[in-house]
Amino acid sequence: MTLEEVIARVPEWRGARVRRTTPLEGGITNESHRVEVDGEAFVVRLGGRSAELLGIDRVRERAAAETAARLGIGAGVVYVLPEEGVLVTRWVSGRTLGAEDVGRPEILPRVVAVLRTVHGAAPVAGCFSPFRTAEAYQAVARRHGVAGPAELDDWLGWARRLEATLPPTPAVLCHNDLLAANFIDDGTRLHLLDWEYAAMGDRFFDLGNLAGNAELPPEAEARLLAAYFGPAGHPSDAFRRLAVMRVASDLREATWGLVQAGISRLAFDFAGYAARHFARVATGVAALGD
Repeated sequence: MTLEEVIARVPEWRGARVRRTTPLEGGITNESHRVEVDGEAFVVRLGGRSAELLGIDRVRERAAAETAARLGIGAGVVYVLPEEGVLVTRWVSGRTLGAEDVGRPEILPRVVAVLRTVHGAAPVAGCFSPFRTAEAYQAVARRHGVAGPAELDDWLGWARRLEATLPPTPAVLCHNDLLAANFIDDGTRLHLLDWEYAAMGDRFFDLGNLAGNAELPPEAEARLLAAYFGPAGHPSDAFRRLAVMRVASDLREATWGLVQAGISRLAFDFAGYAARHFARVATGVAALGD
């Protein structure tokens, strides 16, 4: 579906005058545009190719995005066509965070407050496991002619063994794609965008995913856990779970890159993206051991 076709179908815009459309840069899965309608700004997201191969469920995404909007931490949802991968939201003004911002003492507690809100939200349908996702991505990548490094089978086996040592925890709503660029600071509060991978899962994956994507050093990890768990203190195995989930996050990102290298038509170095994350997997595996 084209941008023009979406604009014509949004009920809220019928009879309004679209003043300007501007392509948004930075996405490596979808195509997004800022659309100005009668003095108000919106974002039109056109879903990327073969999203189902990446494990994206557009119905679940809608539920999570609408939940975030109701909680005041997400963009307002205006129009959705799940079967077409179309999502129209209100524009969120503010500064996009960089990876270097996340660990700053004045920013990290605000990020944690958003995560605590997400994890306390009502459940949505569907579950997410970084371990099963990485295994599924490997299979999809191979079907599309992308094998990955020789060590990948060993790393997946290692991850499965470590997963078995983690005591089960209650599933909570997780975002599962905590790149710094998904946080917008409007000067008063943080907004969290891009709910494509949201599902019920382990809160420690969100924490590890955030820590890995922001490359938090050990002292910032300690502040992350202290801020998240508060005066009651974190579980005794919190640092180990966080370390395991950081590696699981990199393994998911790396195998995601393999899939994209096989299916995407975007001019982006997905093979290089995968290689960078696989290098971090190797470092993490060596540090944690069996």
